[in-house]
Amino acid sequence: MTLTAVEVRVLGALVEKEMATPEYYPLTLNALLNACNQKSNRDPAVSYDEDTVAEAIDSLREKRLAAVITGAGMRVPKYRELLSESLNLGRRELAILCELMLRGPQTVGELRDRAGRLHPFADLDEVESILRRLMEWQPDPLAVRLARQPGTKEQRNAHLLSGEPAAAASAEAPPEVPARGERLAALEAEVRELRNEVRALGERLDKFRAQFE
Repeated sequence: MTLTAVEVRVLGALVEKEMATPEYYPLTLNALLNACNQKSNRDPAVSYDEDTVAEAIDSLREKRLAAVITGAGMRVPKYRELLSESLNLGRRELAILCELMLRGPQTVGELRDRAGRLHPFADLDEVESILRRLMEWQPDPLAVRLARQPGTKEQRNAHLLSGEPAAAASAEAPPEVPARGERLAALEAEVRELRNEVRALGERLDKFRAQFE
């Protein structure tokens, strides 16, 4: 089961509101639209229209990851997530996965700080333990650790609900080392350029001195 980016955002928004503001949950279509498009705690920021969100929620219902609630006294239908029930996720796993769905790849430290608004985590070790559980989830892993990016100290983690992230598909490759012959040729070229520059500077200096003789 692979979800589109829109489905991930819709499902993540439902999970977030269920955990963060249960008094306003389940969500109407309009509230869900606003949750998807909100500027805080989202990466990337999006501007979906109502039809886009409605199509995504219909697709999630077909995949049994969301449900619609109707009944007496309800003026409009409301929607809830079924991700936690479908995958049998606990609140800690759900909080981490939700944060990855809404804000993309993150380090362990970022996840502890950001997912803490949904569920408190004692320390980094607890977050690391939850991530490993998600990476080893059966029958299919739900998270993956990405290769360390150049210039960064920590590796980031991503969800797998949309398939393998591009950054995870290719492990970080070491910088290509030129062959010895290529390095020697490059050094010789640099030496020639430096010699030419020194020669040109010498000629300019000789001309400058000649003006005072």
